[in-house]
Amino acid sequence: MFKWVFALSLNYKQATDKKVNTLSENPTTPEQPAMSRDVILVGKKPIMSYAMAALMQLTGGNSVTIKARGAAISCAVDVAEVVVNRLLHGNAVIEDVAIGTVVLGEPPRNVSTIEIKVSSKPTAK
Repeated sequence: MFKWVFALSLNYKQATDKKVNTLSENPTTPEQPAMSRDVILVGKKPIMSYAMAALMQLTGGNSVTIKARGAAISCAVDVAEVVVNRLLHGNAVIEDVAIGTVVLGEPPRNVSTIEIKVSSKPTAK
């Protein structure tokens, strides 16, 4: 019995390894473009989670881009406002806001998008 279970698990492992290898070798699968580290994608988490991530990026660099689409757009605006007005107390500015529309799904439908670029003000010494 043990040999039979071991042989099945070995065959399963070999089969899954082959499946993984064929998927990784298949050039027709679309790949996601590499996301920059200074981009925060807003989704379903609490606002403060994204605000703290943006704060960490701003302390390490000089700007961060907050992106959202659909129902998360209002959350992205809240994140930008919390970072600029509450966490950094005016030591950051909203540099640029870009809005757009992408077509998603089957049947195709329009989904709104927003990108908010927040940059830190240079400190006067």
